Amino acid sequence: MLRYEAESSAPPRVVWPLLAEPARWHEWAPHVRGAIRLGAPEVEAGRVGVVRLAGVVPVPARITAKQAGRSWTWRVGAVTLHHEVRRRRGGSIVALEIEANGAVEAGLRATYGPLCALLIRRLARRAAA
Repeated sequence: MLRYEAESSAPPRVVWPLLAEPARWHEWAPHVRGAIRLGAPEVEAGRVGVVRLAGVVPVPARITAKQAGRSWTWRVGAVTLHHEVRRRRGGSIVALEIEANGAVEAGLRATYGPLCALLIRRLARRAAA
């Protein structure tokens, strides 16, 4: 499992909408332009739809779990991504965990992992602004 996290001075209630509302994903992940049928305003467990990458590429996705205000998980292809925000003294910690089979995960570590680390830091800064 790969894990990326960042601290934010924003409380979880400010971080959560950025993390859980598809219409706001572009604010911290510019390549993600929202989603179709994954829930509105927030993602909803059990929903199946697509995430829109670069405003053009539809990628099938399924929301597999959600704990309102705290975490949500989705399955995109052979990859499971878990998003989480938790309280810490003076703000919150926002995290992303990525799980896939060995070869896929190793490839993601080298390619998508650095971008994920950057995006999680960006989300933490955006929430604090």
